[in-house]
Amino acid sequence: MESRCENCIIRQFNSLRALSKTELQKVSDSKISKKIKKGDALFIEGQKLDGVFCVKEGVSKLSKLSSNGKEQIVKLTNKGEIMGQRSVIAEDFTNLSATAINDMEVCFIPKEVISNTLNTNPNFSLEVLRHLAHDLKEADDVIVNMSQKTVKQRLAEAFIYLKKNYGEDESGFLLLTLSRDDYANIVGAATESLIRMISEFKKKGLIKSAGKKIGILQEQKLQELADGF
Repeated sequence: MESRCENCIIRQFNSLRALSKTELQKVSDSKISKKIKKGDALFIEGQKLDGVFCVKEGVSKLSKLSSNGKEQIVKLTNKGEIMGQRSVIAEDFTNLSATAINDMEVCFIPKEVISNTLNTNPNFSLEVLRHLAHDLKEADDVIVNMSQKTVKQRLAEAFIYLKKNYGEDESGFLLLTLSRDDYANIVGAATESLIRMISEFKKKGLIKSAGKKIGILQEQKLQELADGF
């Protein structure tokens, strides 16, 4: 019973909260629960999706390859997010790839269920539009950050974002552990440059590290750096 959509608290974080009990039962009857291993792809750029993915556990990175083959991470997903809505609704190829950063549990909902519910439930349609509008705002913010902020500012902002959205462990390290390559692909820098910046942040006492783990020591100073002060 715990795997049923009508009993799942995760739906409160996405557009599925607008569904009636009967509609949720239809989603539950059609969905497929999947476990995705760390490093595996949920979908790749240019793929045609047959449905959407609702994130129950774990984190994925949404990224795009440039013409020279370099990966740019544009977003990290949170629990409860639905991936693939734009592609399914527009009946278009995916614009991004989704790869698991850690082990994930997702529910795959066929596009027929989504499309039928959009046609019959205006509240659900409105919720989907709101989430798509939020995604557009986030995309605008990424464009502005990439064009107006320095790489150091973007790195400081990334550390603060990870703490705010994913938390810390009892030792003060960020719960979400990213590779140096992932950090470089988030801020738009070469990995070698990213490693030097992390060393510089450590020397200034802004952060600490242990292996891949990063911990924030002076959040206020990091925020000032991110803001350009």
